[in-house]
Amino acid sequence: MAAILLVGFTLMTLWPAYNLALVAFSAGDAATAGRRRRRDAIAPNGKEPLTFWIVVPALNEERVVGRTVAAALALTGPEGTRTRVLVVDDGSDDGTPHVLAAIDHPGLTVLRRDFPDARKGKGEALNAAFRTIRDLSLANGEDPARIAVGVIDGDGRGSANILTEVSRLMRDPEVGAVQTRVRIHNRDRVLGAVQDLEFAAIANASQLLRDAAGTVGLGGNGQFARLSSLMRLGNAPWSHCLVEDLELGLRMHLGGDRIRYTSIASVRQQGLVDVRRLVRQRTRWAQGNLQCIAYVPRLIASRRIRNHALLEMLYYLLAPWMNAIGTAAVLGLWVYAGWRLVPGHGEPFLIHSWGEMAEVVAFWAIGMSVPGLVWAAVHRIQLRDEKLARLLPAALAYSFFLMLGLVATWRAIGRQIGRRQAWAKTERLAEEPAAA
Repeated sequence: MAAILLVGFTLMTLWPAYNLALVAFSAGDAATAGRRRRRDAIAPNGKEPLTFWIVVPALNEERVVGRTVAAALALTGPEGTRTRVLVVDDGSDDGTPHVLAAIDHPGLTVLRRDFPDARKGKGEALNAAFRTIRDLSLANGEDPARIAVGVIDGDGRGSANILTEVSRLMRDPEVGAVQTRVRIHNRDRVLGAVQDLEFAAIANASQLLRDAAGTVGLGGNGQFARLSSLMRLGNAPWSHCLVEDLELGLRMHLGGDRIRYTSIASVRQQGLVDVRRLVRQRTRWAQGNLQCIAYVPRLIASRRIRNHALLEMLYYLLAPWMNAIGTAAVLGLWVYAGWRLVPGHGEPFLIHSWGEMAEVVAFWAIGMSVPGLVWAAVHRIQLRDEKLARLLPAALAYSFFLMLGLVATWRAIGRQIGRRQAWAKTERLAEEPAAA
């Protein structure tokens, strides 16, 4: 018990400090971004992709898939490259097939999956796309090392420079994958704005740190992998894991591929603006993260993972669970201390008055609130596409957002113990029809 309490207090103390360290790293990266771009802007060397395949997994995406496909088809890479889009219709029973059938474009391929093969998870849909792209490319005599396979979800929109940035980073033949920045486009509501704060500022800084450490993780949206790197992972690079993107990144690191991150290019996606659906999504992510802890022994044993990279990966995989357990222990301690302050329940324990209890709560509340305010300032200074009037409510709501994350973590533990793996797909919000 003493060890759990010590871990809880340590994490609660270090968390604000860790956020401030990320802010400092993000600021330094922003200050040197121009110089590093000029340094990296080397001439094509015959290693960069010639063909970009953008895979769009679609299961009942009639509300958004038209705009997504139109945006993907409009993306262009450097001169001499070509863009193709592969939509995996994973057994949709809404209007998705009709929306796709109405798109007449030579660069579009629709892969329809029906039962019993359909609806076995996003990983299986991506594997079907991978095998199709692999077979077509080999049949055409193309070099798999010069083909990039990107994933943009049914609600995603890649920035105009996304393929150019991926090409720039893949000029290094050791780079097997690139992850781009993630933005939330429906951030007119507080929950959407909080998620944009999370992805565009906090996760961005974390990925920049991991890029320097050589431990970049892949996300479900905006990831690009070299076809040759995927082929080295067998017939099914993606797994049944609930966070198939995270697991793919771990497998690529173990295989010796380098993964890079770019904050210059981005993919925009819908944020969840319903608390219940948000908690369900984060519970799935947390459960998938828990499943990936099985890779810890392999990471420790690998000779390809350097010590500093190993420490960062272990922190990324284990800290959420240590934090959840430690926070629960500390909150339990507070409740017990408050109970002992009630007359007739014995001598006070640790806290000797309700005034001291108020001071502890105030200290905790300030410690939880300051990082959100700091990240709002970082968002405003670096991105300059949101007013403080919208960022301030998001910053103040950030601590409650973290509490939802703790709830999701504990739900994930319960689901994993109960061996519950099934998940219902999150419903999209309606969007404007795609332009002709």
